[in-house]
Amino acid sequence: MNNPVLQTFPLGFPWQTQDPFLFCVYHLDHYPKGNENMGPDPSLLAGRNIGNDFTIKDGWRMYHGSTVPGFPYHPHRGFETITIVNKGYCDHSDSLGAAGRFGQGDVQWMTAGRGVQHSEMFPLLNTNSGNPLELFQIWLNLPKADKFVDPHFKMLWHEEIPLVKEEQAQIKVIAGTYKNHKASAPAPNSWASKPENEVAVWNIHVNDSSTFTLPKAASNVTRTLYFYEGATIVINGRKINKGFGITLDAQVDCIIEVGTETAHFMLLQGKAIEEPVAKYGPFVTNTETEIQQAMEEYRLTQFGGWPWPHPDHVHDREKGRFAKYPDGTIVEKD
Repeated sequence: MNNPVLQTFPLGFPWQTQDPFLFCVYHLDHYPKGNENMGPDPSLLAGRNIGNDFTIKDGWRMYHGSTVPGFPYHPHRGFETITIVNKGYCDHSDSLGAAGRFGQGDVQWMTAGRGVQHSEMFPLLNTNSGNPLELFQIWLNLPKADKFVDPHFKMLWHEEIPLVKEEQAQIKVIAGTYKNHKASAPAPNSWASKPENEVAVWNIHVNDSSTFTLPKAASNVTRTLYFYEGATIVINGRKINKGFGITLDAQVDCIIEVGTETAHFMLLQGKAIEEPVAKYGPFVTNTETEIQQAMEEYRLTQFGGWPWPHPDHVHDREKGRFAKYPDGTIVEKD
């Protein structure tokens, strides 16, 4: 049998990705109880670089937030964000007037297209005990033909996301198809919307002391498996520790032997777009000239401005999970 492992690499911040993916980051923060402003109850005055707090202290970070942890308004152009919140909550607000609160397994799929501003804040709603947050954000590229489509966002509520339960594993199918279990439709202009691109985003949990076979793809796509929680696994006789990414040959079944702790994986797979990529912060284009144009357009238009009272806008504490779309449609989940 061919060895499916092409390469292993340590997981940094962010994680290394392959075309068509641009970026993947994993946030795990054990936030304390919240205060009246939905920020951390402990004082933020000592030991934190407020506004740029990316170093874990006491188990958590403020990121770019000053009162509530998270990412106040910032622009994007030319790609998509897939935000998976397994624990805790994310408050979304954007320059289209759209908004939402999602979490506990929900996924937001946003196409930045020609340009959008949004904020992503992490309200600490529980005032009596901790507010753990587990979140992945994945950037999926758009081909040149779709880089200037209208911005769009949709919610994949956790109640609607296929969760495949096997004897030794559980697979959350966020994008793509796993053994005839098809994910909810992605955003309409997404590279993932075309089945022939075989884009897959799967969150996989495999029981301890068991064996799991990751089935091969139908075509020669890129495939990366991120082993982010657990102890050790063995693939084709090779021992791999937690905290490593694994570049796989997608046309070979991958048999994973799990050690003494449940193993948690994120899988990213897809047909490469194979176009030039120019990146500068939140902008992704095909050329450096287009990067300069994006910066100038953002300076002049702010991609539609900011219709919310604060750059780090959060919704009322009493709000449940909801989405407000640019056309005014509101969906409330609880």
